[in-house]
Amino acid sequence: MQKYQKIVSKSYVWLGIVGALIMVYPNLVYIPWHMEWPCVQEHLWIYWSFHVFRFCYFAMFFMLVYRLNTVEKWSLGKRLTVSFGVGVVAYALFALISYSLSDYGVYDRIGTMLILKFVALYGLGVLTGHISLLKDEQDRMATEVEQLRTENLQSQYAALAGQINPHFFFNSLSGISSLVRGGDSKRTLEYIDELSDVFRYTLQSSDKGMVPLSDELDFAESFRYVLEVRYAGKLTFDIQIGDQHKTQYMLPVLTLLPVIENVIVHNCIDSAHAMTISITINEHGELVVSNPVYPKQQPLRTNGTGLKNLANRLELMAGRKLRVESSENRFTVYIPLK
Repeated sequence: MQKYQKIVSKSYVWLGIVGALIMVYPNLVYIPWHMEWPCVQEHLWIYWSFHVFRFCYFAMFFMLVYRLNTVEKWSLGKRLTVSFGVGVVAYALFALISYSLSDYGVYDRIGTMLILKFVALYGLGVLTGHISLLKDEQDRMATEVEQLRTENLQSQYAALAGQINPHFFFNSLSGISSLVRGGDSKRTLEYIDELSDVFRYTLQSSDKGMVPLSDELDFAESFRYVLEVRYAGKLTFDIQIGDQHKTQYMLPVLTLLPVIENVIVHNCIDSAHAMTISITINEHGELVVSNPVYPKQQPLRTNGTGLKNLANRLELMAGRKLRVESSENRFTVYIPLK
């Protein structure tokens, strides 16, 4: 916005100069004829000074009309009325000065020609000012829309963080309970540490935007550990990504959460249907999350907002679209990386 206003400020000055040159052109054409007048020869400095004054006067008149028509607090009618009043006063003042100097060789027809000059500059100033005001309004609306999109994005982060807390929390407590009853204190402590990392990452997600791929993969590893305990080893992750790619790429925070939860919600995971979620990077710079399809006997009714919200966030923040490929035996999500 500020950059645009600087451009407009320069543009309206140049428009004023060009408009003034057009208005004074007829006077410049008559200079050779006027120079033969004795009164001009006697007061040559007044004659030339008035040419400069005339040019500056028309340029300032245009810029004043332009400015009056960019006042945002005024209605269109008020802008037109005030600028028209200024035009009448400017014409009257210029006509008075021109008439008072007529004995010194200053020659401006105080009539139709002069009125047409002021009307032309008035129309140009009103038109350019109105266009500038409309452009400012358009930019302001675009800024507000972007702000609303950002606020919506933040609310989606909050929703994602809240999404994992209710149902995941109780399942996690059940996992701790089963480990305690099994007497495996070492694994219980590891489980608590990984669970703490999961909750810490989700709770801090609202303060983050784009994060390194390594952060999301660390979250996935912690999430994997908790889920493996919950599903008794029937859910595993196969992550094949080099260390260089982990720090090279960026993606929105909590990108993997809805993808992983989508796998859990829509698939049967048990001893007969061991689930392995594969995570790799393809040649197009996309994070590929793929899993076999084991449909549940009674599919859950979901509104599908998880992947939809993720697609919107990725398009907004990464500038690329989420791709999904689904077949009878496999489901694959292609996540664009930045």
